[in-house]
Amino acid sequence: MVVVPVWSDSLRFAFQPVVSLTTGAVAAQEILARPESGDVLAEARRDPELDGRLAAFAVRAAARQESLLPLHVNVFAGTVADLGGLAALRDAVMEAGRLPWEVTVDLGPPFTHVPQPALLEGVAALRDDGFRICADGVGDGDAPLRLLVDLAPELVKLDASLLTRTAAVHAMRALCDELGALLAVEGVETERQCAAALAAGAQLGQGQLFAPPTRRPAVDVYVPEAAAPSPDTPQSGPPVRQFVRPAALLPASASAGQVRGLLTDAPDVSGVLLVNARGVPVRAVDRDRFLLSLSGRYGHALYADRPAARLADEPLTVGVDATAWEVLDLLADGERSRTGDDVAVVDGDGRCVGVVRLADLVRTLADSRVEEAAGLNPLTRLPGSDAVTAEVDRWIAQGRGFALSWLDVDDFKQVNDGAGFAAGDTLIREVGAALKAVAAESAGAGRATQVRVGHIGGDDFVVLAAPEALEPVAASVLDAAWSAGGREVTLSVATVNCPPGTVADHRQAAAWLAPLKQAAKALRGASWVVGRAGSEGHRIRRGTPLPRQEPPPRGEPATVPGRARHESPYGPGAAAPYGIRLDEHGSGRATA
Repeated sequence: MVVVPVWSDSLRFAFQPVVSLTTGAVAAQEILARPESGDVLAEARRDPELDGRLAAFAVRAAARQESLLPLHVNVFAGTVADLGGLAALRDAVMEAGRLPWEVTVDLGPPFTHVPQPALLEGVAALRDDGFRICADGVGDGDAPLRLLVDLAPELVKLDASLLTRTAAVHAMRALCDELGALLAVEGVETERQCAAALAAGAQLGQGQLFAPPTRRPAVDVYVPEAAAPSPDTPQSGPPVRQFVRPAALLPASASAGQVRGLLTDAPDVSGVLLVNARGVPVRAVDRDRFLLSLSGRYGHALYADRPAARLADEPLTVGVDATAWEVLDLLADGERSRTGDDVAVVDGDGRCVGVVRLADLVRTLADSRVEEAAGLNPLTRLPGSDAVTAEVDRWIAQGRGFALSWLDVDDFKQVNDGAGFAAGDTLIREVGAALKAVAAESAGAGRATQVRVGHIGGDDFVVLAAPEALEPVAASVLDAAWSAGGREVTLSVATVNCPPGTVADHRQAAAWLAPLKQAAKALRGASWVVGRAGSEGHRIRRGTPLPRQEPPPRGEPATVPGRARHESPYGPGAAAPYGIRLDEHGSGRATA
């Protein structure tokens, strides 16, 4: 007989959805304990056994709601460090018929006085059982950064207060990318906060904006219309992790009748994955093909009590680190009849972490292509400065060093005036093509995002490169012989090297680049000057300094080389710029 403690009579549970900011779908349900009297949560912080029983009660409450969604259960860090504290949770998951990898343990503070070796040992034991780990309350709690790295959680939840500190959120997104974790923001209450979370790279969100905690799991949630994909998305495509939906899972031995019952009760489920004891997908059931088979003459009688695997296919799977484009390639290379199938996303052990749908991928990738096309320069089809500067900020957040370069054509106005604008446009296209080619060659060598090129208008280009990729970029434009309409043309390049930690954002990098641009333009011929952020001065890599002209004696007008002292380039009596008219002696007087 199960003895129910007295405090459970006043304990209620609420459900709050974890929402995908990319697809707008509910990715999971977090179960929140809501005691109507007493302070059982404060007691649970000090008592690992009580905290473990609360987590078990939460799982049983979810089982009564018959939700297929993955679950998030809150547990204090001290409970996990006590290896016996979660025995009740393991038992409750088994009794509820849920699979351990459908349950994420939200590990919450305090962390300060918890023995870290014991905590890491407890987390390892949970992972061995199949549970997933979330680091909860990051940014508003006391989780040391070193511990966060050692925990290597599958999910990190940030407090919404950090959204006003964008550098911290970008840095956390970079850390999550390194750990292979998803980033969520909780406590989102306004559309402005939602937009900030998207811009910072968060893939998941929680809060009153989407849906408040309710006694029953929310079916409908409000998600503001998704902003265009961030321009800092790598060229290889957005990661598949941000498109993952919960998977409908059944044991590999499930009957066709069990699958049919699941599909009937959950009309939004497009397919079912049959998994082995370790959670590895072994067969995939597509909703339409399966129900069509059962609806045929004698179909139900033939298949209802037989294994569903007979009406299933080999699962389509991708790793959790795959990109959206890799998923599309997988579908395109497969059977035509399966292009609309769900694709299972698996972790490093082959266990299913969810599925992705073709419609979600196509919609997002199409939107990104439209947005990207709108930002391309019509002459060179290169992105504008926004895409490159956003990439600069992403590299800074990742702690990467980089070289930011500006280049343009010397005396380009004279090129247009002398050779015509068509020849000038052709020259700009050729320079853009050369830069695009060296960027593609760098990426093709297996070094993704080593060079990003932008055309910011006119004859001005901006290039972001890893330090080791800088030389080929400069050589591609400085070693080439450029001409327009039969006249030789030279280019100027200015580069600022930014080792990790030297600049806070792209604006600081641009500020250090500005004087280097002026130095490059002061050189004769093809020129290249290089400086370092945080250091004055520069080094001339290409180009010859112009001869220095001595100032004229006091009281004498300045002369232009090759021109008589009183000879004006505007001619006697001609109007000079800025309201000065020259008389026949070359002297100037103000005009009305």
